[in-house]
Amino acid sequence: MYRRLLLSALLLAVAPVASAQMTAEVQFQPGNYGAMVSGTISGGAYFDYLLGAKAGQEMFADLQVSDTNGNGVIYFNILPPDSDGVAIYNGSIDGNTARINLPEDGEYTIRVYLMGNDRDTGKTVGYNLDLSIQ
Repeated sequence: MYRRLLLSALLLAVAPVASAQMTAEVQFQPGNYGAMVSGTISGGAYFDYLLGAKAGQEMFADLQVSDTNGNGVIYFNILPPDSDGVAIYNGSIDGNTARINLPEDGEYTIRVYLMGNDRDTGKTVGYNLDLSIQ
């Protein structure tokens, strides 16, 4: 009995935390090289924006809070094609404005997420994300 309880506790301790995830593909209007997307994010959820690009192109991303019922602690990461979660840009370290040269062809992920008290207490943050590829 004790072994079974210990094993159950161990499995719960290493089980991944499930968060709601949303995904949207970003499409630029003909003749444009950028787009503004808006949304809201709450608690431990995150939103992935998918954007195709070529190696050597420059990606610009700027994230601004539009409204919040918390502190507005929101960030984004940029993940390269086929990433297992490792980012090439980390907004919580580098800030909410990025301008980076892309290392490879493929579909990049711009992941918007909350941190700190806003994440931990389930607050909601509205945002505007300006994206462009040149």
